[in-house]
Amino acid sequence: MLSSCLGSCFGGGDGDGLMWHMDLKQHATGDYSVAVVQANSLLEDQGQVFTTPSATYVGVYDGHGGPQASRFINNNLFPYLQKIALEEGRMSEDVIRKAFDAIEEGFLRLVKQSWLDQPQIASVGSCCLVGAISKDKLYVANLGDSRAVLGRRVATGQTGDSATVVAERLSIDHNVGVEEVRKEVEALHPDDSHVVVYTRGVWRIKGIIQVSRSIGDVYLKKPEFSRDPLFIQYGYPIPLKRAVMSAEPSILIRKIRPEDLFLIFASDGLWDQLSDEAAVDLVLKNPRTGIAKRLVRAALEEAAKKNEMRYEEIKRLEKGARRHIHDDITVIVIYLDRQDMSANARLNIVKGTSVPVDIYSLNSGHQGENTSSVSP
Repeated sequence: MLSSCLGSCFGGGDGDGLMWHMDLKQHATGDYSVAVVQANSLLEDQGQVFTTPSATYVGVYDGHGGPQASRFINNNLFPYLQKIALEEGRMSEDVIRKAFDAIEEGFLRLVKQSWLDQPQIASVGSCCLVGAISKDKLYVANLGDSRAVLGRRVATGQTGDSATVVAERLSIDHNVGVEEVRKEVEALHPDDSHVVVYTRGVWRIKGIIQVSRSIGDVYLKKPEFSRDPLFIQYGYPIPLKRAVMSAEPSILIRKIRPEDLFLIFASDGLWDQLSDEAAVDLVLKNPRTGIAKRLVRAALEEAAKKNEMRYEEIKRLEKGARRHIHDDITVIVIYLDRQDMSANARLNIVKGTSVPVDIYSLNSGHQGENTSSVSP
């Protein structure tokens, strides 16, 4: 259903061999732009946009512990979502929850199939941020700490005769560094005083992970995996009475209004460096073409500044080594201002864009590793 956009829409980024970008393409109600930069030895971020004449789907999947979960979501979530929506006859919160449940169960099956050869796959997981624009409604579903932010025009002045654009966050960061999230996890485990601990400068569940919701991370959801001798050989025993993470997404549904200008969907690699307001301001004040790449570049400039470096120096670092300076970063910008149906829409053309599986492999001419997919 989806095809990677690796032909005429491919572009390198500022001479950075670990960056990929797609400048501008159309969806049903506007334009969109995508960019990603790799920092890890294997790219753990994945992202995609799927467009139909009546709907646009956006996904940002930030993996951890390895790329398997984010790649699995990239291959399977939109087919699940499309199939369930067709069965139900419409997009809805229930459709989204069923699709997330199907992805979680599908990845669990993959873990069980791979367990004997790759016991470490039980510790692989991914954040999962999804947006769906269907008719005049916007749906945002999230697990983890990737984030969706809306740029929205608001009237100012006593008579409302002038306007400004504000940043409106549309997703919840499921990260125990946020006090509200930390208290939520602690309240679910009143008999476990060590369910969240402060270690290595941040709050972590079981001293291991900062996000409280994800796809995968089976060893923190199924106690039998964390106690299995095969897994203990790979890692260490984690005393669990019950799951300490979940795959229950937070979902926001809102009507799209004339004052809604654009959406930014991005992994936490962007938000570690830029505030919601700074990102919205940058999109507002710059040309559309290459806007996602511009956001990534701004984040890299900020990361360089924090490390008393220049971006030119960061570009010379190898994959893996760059992770000490910044995370993998995926950014998708969706503009919301086209009201008329394009010629492509009238012809019922369905299109898809996915970021490369691995940017280093793409730029060095090597084929990236395949990912499992399952039938919905």
